[in-house]
Amino acid sequence: MNTDRYQSPLSERYASREMQYIFSPDMKFRTWRRLWIALAETEKELGLAITQEQIEELKAHAEDINYDVARAREKEVRHDVMSHVYAYGVQCPKAKGIIHLGATSCYVGDNTDIIIMTEALRLVKKKLVNVMKELAGFADRYKAQPTLAFTHFQPAQPTTVGKRAALWLQEFCLDLEDLEHVLSGMKLLGSKGTTGTQASFLELFDGDQEKVDKIDSMIAEKMGFAQCYPVSGQTYSRKVDTRVVNVLAGIAASAHKMSNDIRLLQHLKEVEEPFEKSQIGSSAMAYKRNPMRSERIASLSRYVMVDALNPAITSAAQWFERTLDDSANKRLSVPEAFLATDGILDLCLNVVDGLVVYPKVIEKRLMSELPFMATENIMMAAVKAGGDRQEMHERIRTLSMEAGRNVKEEGKENNLLELIAADPAFNMSLEELQRTMDPSQYVGRSREQVEAYLEQVIRPILQANKELLGMKAEINV
Repeated sequence: MNTDRYQSPLSERYASREMQYIFSPDMKFRTWRRLWIALAETEKELGLAITQEQIEELKAHAEDINYDVARAREKEVRHDVMSHVYAYGVQCPKAKGIIHLGATSCYVGDNTDIIIMTEALRLVKKKLVNVMKELAGFADRYKAQPTLAFTHFQPAQPTTVGKRAALWLQEFCLDLEDLEHVLSGMKLLGSKGTTGTQASFLELFDGDQEKVDKIDSMIAEKMGFAQCYPVSGQTYSRKVDTRVVNVLAGIAASAHKMSNDIRLLQHLKEVEEPFEKSQIGSSAMAYKRNPMRSERIASLSRYVMVDALNPAITSAAQWFERTLDDSANKRLSVPEAFLATDGILDLCLNVVDGLVVYPKVIEKRLMSELPFMATENIMMAAVKAGGDRQEMHERIRTLSMEAGRNVKEEGKENNLLELIAADPAFNMSLEELQRTMDPSQYVGRSREQVEAYLEQVIRPILQANKELLGMKAEINV
């Protein structure tokens, strides 16, 4: 560990090794070499004087990058692509003259960016689907557990613990739809030259339009892509980066919402995130069990949501066919959005997998508020017994205010049922009123909604992605 210079916490603390590798120098420069091989093979197949021996030499050194030579060369020429062209040529003297033939720097730079973002999106999808599976299991397990629902964080009509989890799950489901849409539309830049006109290739192939027209599709196929963008300047449209990072920002927003709810529930002591045996909650207050994982989810999520502005502004600020004010920003904003999202999803998987529910606390809070929520049912019963609806409404309103004052001003238990039983206008005994206090009568179709949602929407998604399932997330700190 280097202790004498800044290290990104995304690498040191949050992101997985898998995601870090995708954005590593090895992944980048090995992809450059794969692209140079694909270009040479394509040019050979279309009739340029490139030999199989040259291509085999390129393939022999596709993985063993001589970084020392490239670094030394870059100090001289101040150009990263030409430094690596030179270093590859040192290892491949026979093929030296045909490396990068007809291409511009964006051939390797931009195509590699697309390949890397595509790989990173696949890893994000894998983790997102696993989070959804864990949430689906949790929602199913607690689909019938009544709990107090809140609007404006004020007590409202009851729901179930599982129904609330289904709301979190649905937001992640929307993110998956967006991710799959963007992932399915990822295309390579191809090889279009300095301003996107393929003029250099038209020169190489003596004006043969038909051969030049085949270059992009042949390169795309060799690199595992269905298509290249049909038109471009020197670069692929930076709108692509905007679309990609917006997907990550959407996932971050969903994770933030869920983590906020969990933090509030932990305050209420109803639901608690995992807390390890030796974990310390506070340096001062030894009894504390802080929701630090959920807080970290929220913290990283805000970073990703704000970071999504970077690609949008970069896309808007590009001049004509190419400017270079995107480069430094892209090097930071795109990888770090992925690394942070990776950390967020690992935390989500860890939290949901270990969520602890406390039914007794949930029941106690719900029962303290349920008499207020049962008043409509009680009023209807009194009307059926011959009471006047308007009169019953006013009497319940008055008694509810009295019970509320008892709770808030005197710290007493909610005695609304006792007050109603003592009012002869209702003609109901305390025992009759208490029989109306079954929480399951007040959760509506929560259970049925969860069952239908899991069966009709989520299980088909999990079945379609079953090869991605089975992950367990380890968090670094």
